[in-house]
Formats: sequence, C-alpha cells, structure tokens
Amino acid sequence: MSQTATRSATPFPMRWLRGMGLLLMLAGALQLAGCATFEPPRPFTTEAEALAAKGEPSRRWQNEDGTTTLEYSTQPYGHTCLMVQVDQGGMVLRQWDALESENLVRVQKGMTQEEVERMLGQHRSVQVFKLSGEEVWDWNIRNDGPGVATLFNVHFIDGKVVRTSQTYVYPRDGWVVNGYWGHGRPYYGYPYYRHPFFAPHPFHPYWW
Repeated sequence: MSQTATRSATPFPMRWLRGMGLLLMLAGALQLAGCATFEPPRPFTTEAEALAAKGEPSRRWQNEDGTTTLEYSTQPYGHTCLMVQVDQGGMVLRQWDALESENLVRVQKGMTQEEVERMLGQHRSVQVFKLSGEEVWDWNIRNDGPGVATLFNVHFIDGKVVRTSQTYVYPRDGWVVNGYWGHGRPYYGYPYYRHPFFAPHPFHPYWW
C-alpha cells in the first residue's frame, strides 16, 4: 500500500526528471561557452603587437606628453575606431573604441575640428549647409535605430562645434534582411537616403 501511494504522488516518472536535469545542465554549459566565445580580445601590451595584429594605423597622432596614438578607423562602412596610445618606448598605455557612446558624449561645444577628429577618428563624409552656415561631419556608428545604419553628426560653424545630432539611415527601396538588399542582392551600406536630422528629446545625449 505504501509503495502504491508513493508512486501516485510523483507527477513525473524519475527517468523524465533525470532527462530534464541533463537538459538544464547542457543549456548551462552552452551558455557559459557562448559567454567565453564573445569575450573581448586581449588588450595589446606593445606597439609591435598592435602592428602585427592590425597593420599600419590609418593615422598617428603625436600628443603633447610625448606619447603617440595609433588610429585604426573603419569608416565609411565600419562602426568602430580603435585608438591605441603608446609611450616613447612602444609600450601600450591604454586602448579604446573612439566611437563608443561614452566617448561620443565628450564632444563639446566650441571644440575645433582637429580636436574632434583626434577624439573620434576619421569622419565618414561632410555636408555643407549654406543657409545655416553649418559644416556637418558624420561618423557611421553602431546602429541602434529603426533604419539600416546610424550616423553621429557634429555640426561646425567657422570650424567650431555648435551642436551634435544623430541620423537614422533608411533604404531607398526594397527591404534588408540579414545584410541582403531586396531580391537577394547584398547590401553594402549604399545606396541610401538620409532621414532629415531628427530632433530627439531635449535630454538626448547627442542634442544641445
């Protein structure tokens, strides 16, 4: 009688419970493996390591303290710009992505074009607006919007920053799925039309 009562109180056979336990363990192992796979690469320790891995930089910036910053821009199609600062002995002091959001918000009103380019790296394109007197530089950044790309814009008047903004890029026609443009044609970032400069909420970090 006691054995019958025990069996009836168990909602699932023991082999099912063991199978569910194995599945959970497998899912956990796969999750840990995925985390390990997508870890960021190890920072460079010397200029020689950076050159061996990345090749010659797109530009070298000489700093007032005697250090040098190697710029690896991926514009106009990429959305990163690796900066590697090295001392006079070729040791890496720090490295960072100049187009990360925390660096973009460092662009301040009154900065010169050279200061901005030292901070963000090579820009993607330039547009001049005669009525407003603005010269607008843009950078292709990580897309966080509804379009196929996102641009970070810096507006200059007389060579000084007056404001920043953000633009979403939309396909001119067709649709984009997994990097393919309409009817299976690869999408390489062009052609496109630029949505007019969108005026975000006053508290948006890219709008003054």
